[in-house]
Amino acid sequence: MKFKVGIFDSGIGGFTILNSLLKTRKDVEVFYLADTEKIPFGNKNFKEIRIIAKEICTFFEDKNLDALLIACNTTNACALDILENNLKIPCFDLINSVSEVLEKQRIGVLATQSTVKSLYYIKALSSKKENLKIFQQECPEFVSEIEKEKINFNKLNYLAELYLRPLIKRNIEELILGCSHYPLIYDLLRKKIDSNINIIDPSAALIKKFNKSFNILKNNRYESLSYENVKFFVTSEKDVFFKKVKFWFEINKEIRLVNLRSNV
Repeated sequence: MKFKVGIFDSGIGGFTILNSLLKTRKDVEVFYLADTEKIPFGNKNFKEIRIIAKEICTFFEDKNLDALLIACNTTNACALDILENNLKIPCFDLINSVSEVLEKQRIGVLATQSTVKSLYYIKALSSKKENLKIFQQECPEFVSEIEKEKINFNKLNYLAELYLRPLIKRNIEELILGCSHYPLIYDLLRKKIDSNINIIDPSAALIKKFNKSFNILKNNRYESLSYENVKFFVTSEKDVFFKKVKFWFEINKEIRLVNLRSNV
């Protein structure tokens, strides 16, 4: 038996969640949706994000999913209720998952503009642990740079220093990568901060929570990373998306173009 799982993001960021899932188990059939037509989500307002969430629900509603893995922090922060109420299946989100694994008191959060403005990270983290000091940092250009066909690592290096500087001054003890795209540049970020600062990728916490709810039988545990049971869908520029996933993940699979509004 395979569990049917939906994963969505604005682009390739959700692959950090997809890979975390596939590195633990092989008994899943995954529908991966990248709403590339509207990327980036992180600079859109609250109302726009909630409209996007409703369209995403329409896409997934006929897939007979067992669970949805919310790979977009911005949608998580602004529209979790829409996803849960419309799909009526277990929805595993990054922000509430990561709030359960904090070990320190002074927490830095790198995130998109919309995620920061929502204050959802502050509310979720504070509800799980008392006396936290949480410092958020908007990173408006990270996603657009990571999503470029030709990566400008000099620009990413500059942005990393720019965005990390205010958090380092706050003497943070842990750093949450509050956008699913950011773990793709983990190595770059790691070099910029003290080795004593723990970097947290929320995808690991999300998948741990998912695997607790959907037990893995012994013969369905991870053996080798395979995308055989993953179907990829985008809402625009499927050839461009194909090139990106080949560059970042060496994946060579069919990408299907869909229209969320009419779901074709």
